[in-house]
Amino acid sequence: MRAVFALLLAICLAACSGGSADKDTVVVIKQGSSLTAAARSLEEAGAIDSADGFLRYAKIFGGSTSIKPGEYQIKAGMDSDEILELIQSGKTFQRFVIVPPGMPSILVHERLMATDLLTGPVPVPAEGSILPDSYAYTKGESRAAVLKRMQDAMTKTLAELWAARKPTTVVKTPQEAINLAAIVEKETSKPEERRTVAGVYSNRVRVGMKLQADPTVIYPVTKGKPLGRRILRSELDNDNGYNTYARAGLPIGPIANPGKDSIAAVLDPEPTRYIYFVADGTGGHVFAETLAQHNANVEKWFALRRAKGEM
Repeated sequence: MRAVFALLLAICLAACSGGSADKDTVVVIKQGSSLTAAARSLEEAGAIDSADGFLRYAKIFGGSTSIKPGEYQIKAGMDSDEILELIQSGKTFQRFVIVPPGMPSILVHERLMATDLLTGPVPVPAEGSILPDSYAYTKGESRAAVLKRMQDAMTKTLAELWAARKPTTVVKTPQEAINLAAIVEKETSKPEERRTVAGVYSNRVRVGMKLQADPTVIYPVTKGKPLGRRILRSELDNDNGYNTYARAGLPIGPIANPGKDSIAAVLDPEPTRYIYFVADGTGGHVFAETLAQHNANVEKWFALRRAKGEM
């Protein structure tokens, strides 16, 4: 009897399996799809030989777990039970749009528009409205939906960080936090320096000094893209609301999309007496409390550049 049952089971499995693909295939199971619709999508994509065979298998062995929408990678040789388990698991194939910290909105827009598997246009988003991160998307999803996730993430993160801000912060509003964090993001590539750089700029704000941050001069010229040349004297003198060489205080708006760590840094700056900093040639900076110390550090930096033939 057991042998007969095993034989019948094998026959049923063969008849019901629906076959398997001979190459990796990506299949989209649309929101609201029934098991029948999912089987048709799998067959059309070449992931299975027979939708009917797959459905017979699923009805007998699939259990009560529902399928989940999304984009799935069906690997070559996967049989029906593996495919069914995959689309029931929700372990979708992940594609990402990556926004690194400090990327300006004009470049985020270009990246979204260059992602061919997304659909529909989007405008250039407001500067500072996007939280840098890796954002998963599915084939055929709208750019507007992905952009909304980016902006919703910034709104949520900024609210959480603002609620935990320290009394030592000099920013008075969440928007000011974004404005200052964008400068910190652009001024240092070393994570361990963020709070120190934030501390320097906070000290300058407190005493009414100009921030004198080069990226704020460049932003009105290029909207955040690389300048590709030295800053002109006319650009240093241009009082356009962003240029922190032309006036004291924060710029009128952010110059990039700052990351979570830079926002946290300006909301909890390092307690320091530093007022100045200059590059040290390693991607980091040398900090100083007095102008005399700063001038000596600048001379060392110039000497290093001259030795490299950069000046």
